[in-house]
Amino acid sequence: MQERDPKALPAVEDLSFEAALEELETIVSRLEQGEVDLEDSITLYERGMALKAHCEKKLKGAEMRLEKIVLGPDGAAKGSEAMEL
Repeated sequence: MQERDPKALPAVEDLSFEAALEELETIVSRLEQGEVDLEDSITLYERGMALKAHCEKKLKGAEMRLEKIVLGPDGAAKGSEAMEL
């Protein structure tokens, strides 16, 4: 089974969080099945690591945005409870 040309795939940084996570789940599933040859496994693994880093970056950005919403101008938590992520 030949892998698609990685150049034909969208750039990782252009993907939404949801699209990146979906692709990452597909890659993990394919690698777990063990039916991919060594070269394609390495290519998939590299793409998966890039997708993982991209998802982590997106999540960190979302967390920072939420903190700005929850924190008041003085940096203190609004309301009686601080948000935990």
